[in-house]
Amino acid sequence: MTAQVTGLGTQLRRLLDRLERDVADLGAELGLEGHRPRYSPVVRAVLAHGPLTISGVAEATGVTHSAASQTVAQMRRDGWLRAARGVDGRERVVDLTERARDLVPVLEREWRTTEAAVADLDAELPMPLGELLTLAEAALDRRSLRERMR
Repeated sequence: MTAQVTGLGTQLRRLLDRLERDVADLGAELGLEGHRPRYSPVVRAVLAHGPLTISGVAEATGVTHSAASQTVAQMRRDGWLRAARGVDGRERVVDLTERARDLVPVLEREWRTTEAAVADLDAELPMPLGELLTLAEAALDRRSLRERMR
């Protein structure tokens, strides 16, 4: 048997895949067919701010415009979002479909359950995972990995 050779990126992707798979499984158990965990930040942003442009989604969820655009496109295909022309006609404004709004109580249950499970995981770690990630991002803001590699 060959030993695994993995770097930090592979380890982070593996962890994220594992977390998302478990959340998706819970969603399926709750009847959220077609829902992906990456949809939740967009749903929460639209619930908090009302209809948003792609740039607004990116800003509200802390992802790149490209990532927001890809997620919004997938959510539209899966029936979670609808789009209309913005004020100037060039931009698109997205809002939740009626189906998505009907599923908000189930989503809220999933979010509460996930938050409780994360708290349980955090209790086993020397420091909460979210706190560690925040510290890592702040350290990279101060000095990028590229700068550190030089």
